[in-house]
Amino acid sequence: MRFETQAIHAGNRPDQTFGALSVPIYQTSTFVFEDVGKTRGYDYSRTANPTRKVLEDTVAQLEGGKAGFAFATGMAAEATVAHLLKPGDHVISGDDVYGGTYRLFQNVVQDFGVECTFLRMDSRERIEDAIRPNTRMLWLETPSNPLLNIVDVEMVADIARRRNILTVADNTFATPYFLRPIEYGVDLVVHSTTKYLNGHCDVVGGAVVTTTDDLTQRIQFLLNAMGTCASPFDCWLVLRGIETLPVRMKQHEENALAVVSFLNGHPEVERVFYPGLDSHPGHEIAKEQMRGFGGVVSFETRRGITAVNAFLKRMEIFSLAESLGGVASLAEYPATMSHASMPEDFRKRAGITDGLIRLSVGLENIDDLIDDLRQALEPS
Repeated sequence: MRFETQAIHAGNRPDQTFGALSVPIYQTSTFVFEDVGKTRGYDYSRTANPTRKVLEDTVAQLEGGKAGFAFATGMAAEATVAHLLKPGDHVISGDDVYGGTYRLFQNVVQDFGVECTFLRMDSRERIEDAIRPNTRMLWLETPSNPLLNIVDVEMVADIARRRNILTVADNTFATPYFLRPIEYGVDLVVHSTTKYLNGHCDVVGGAVVTTTDDLTQRIQFLLNAMGTCASPFDCWLVLRGIETLPVRMKQHEENALAVVSFLNGHPEVERVFYPGLDSHPGHEIAKEQMRGFGGVVSFETRRGITAVNAFLKRMEIFSLAESLGGVASLAEYPATMSHASMPEDFRKRAGITDGLIRLSVGLENIDDLIDDLRQALEPS
């Protein structure tokens, strides 16, 4: 089945019990045993749940992986993957990753004896120079958050494979509609299903997709042992969102391209970050490994924080809010919102300036969005 069909039919649907076309919400904590030691496939919802299983199978199929696992939040998914590491291990991560990912590796995982090096993952030589004898994981985001930098997924996977290092790709921004990292050799894919997979800003969730039996068993054990799983109702909401994912992603990208065209060259805009631009340093790689460029656009104002404050206060359709990937357009200020957990000097080294604004371009009429940006960017 092609992607659009998989989004609607993947995951063992319709329901096998009564033939329900919409996946039922098995809102139960426990399941009755048929006999001592004999179940109908489920015993306790932390371990597994029928609604969650449909979502997990759907995401795994969309990503082209071995198995999927659904978590309470995107960070619950990331924290579970981080528990594959042991004291003394070393991780290499992109330096312009989501602020919560930075906080996890810098302020949490390191307390358990795991070291982390943050660097721009756009150079084979730079990555190879950073690898140590104890390096066990390469963590990448592409496009990155919030600078929309592009990582050559096949290059990173090749480096890791030659050294028996685990690769993890955060595919939240691209979604499997635009990018399937497993096809390029990645071992694990993680998602914040809060974002595009759900698409309606009414749930928080996460997902992990594995590629081997060993990783599947280890992630399943950790999910059950740590209790980081998603609830049945939250899984149902994400499943409902995935059914329209292909249609939404097409429109997100179409609107984003129009926003980029408006912002690029605007007198109040210093620079636009979007991999669909020919001038973007990762444009050619993005064209090769992606089927589209996504719905997130970032830009820097010419007048720094003064212009940022004025812009954010004047917006009428774009809402000032964290998160992204929903049908409604959002604007956020990374320095004090999504990336507030990064120290100021680290943010600036990574290129996250005080004049940077990140837009999640929604599905509203594009003329209304452009009009809103135009009036918000008017100089004071």
